[in-house]
Amino acid sequence: MERVEILSLIEQFQFNFLDDNRWQFILSGLKNTIIITFFAVLLGIFLGFVIAIVRSTHDKTGKLKILNVICRVYLTVIRGTPTMVQLLIVFYVIFATIDPGKIVVAIIAFGMNSAAYVAEIVRSGIMSIDQGQFEAGRSLGLNYTQTMIKIILPQAVKNILPALGNELIVLLKETSISGYIGLMDLTRGGDIIRSQTYSALFPLLVVAAIYLVIVCFLTYLVGRLERRLRTNERK
Repeated sequence: MERVEILSLIEQFQFNFLDDNRWQFILSGLKNTIIITFFAVLLGIFLGFVIAIVRSTHDKTGKLKILNVICRVYLTVIRGTPTMVQLLIVFYVIFATIDPGKIVVAIIAFGMNSAAYVAEIVRSGIMSIDQGQFEAGRSLGLNYTQTMIKIILPQAVKNILPALGNELIVLLKETSISGYIGLMDLTRGGDIIRSQTYSALFPLLVVAAIYLVIVCFLTYLVGRLERRLRTNERK
């Protein structure tokens, strides 16, 4: 009986992935998922740092009032609306008349979404630095910008690296909704196989397993980073 069940599982695996080279849907989707995640993280970190610096500068000096209002509105809108709705707006509204490519649209949408969360992570890191550090920079003859770049940001980045790593993991999982704009991502690849074989179990299990392996690997890297940072602090 067990032998029959094993053979049945093997046959199901072959039917879902090996027949007609359906595994290529998974491979193609995985490649696009990695590309979107990588470039969206870069965009999110860049925009997030800019927003965080604007907001923290306003909190500490009272300057950049207009930019601070714009940043606060941006954060409120992005953090208060679903990621899927933002993706659809970028695709069907912002890029309604031009076609930069679905991958580019996804990168922009997920990058802008991630930036809102990265901004708050970075701002909390900056605000956690003791005010005495700013005063020490001033006593050395550094202006506000020089103090921020040479003294504050290096310390803040060290404190927030684990949180940024967790944001990367969250962003990776959020890209699973890319199929709503017809983009071939990992989840969409599994859906295509399911629509052809009328079998939901194996495609969904394989897609979930791939996400799980990637997330476990990233979690391991974030954990190692946290341990290394704690070790450096003790030294």
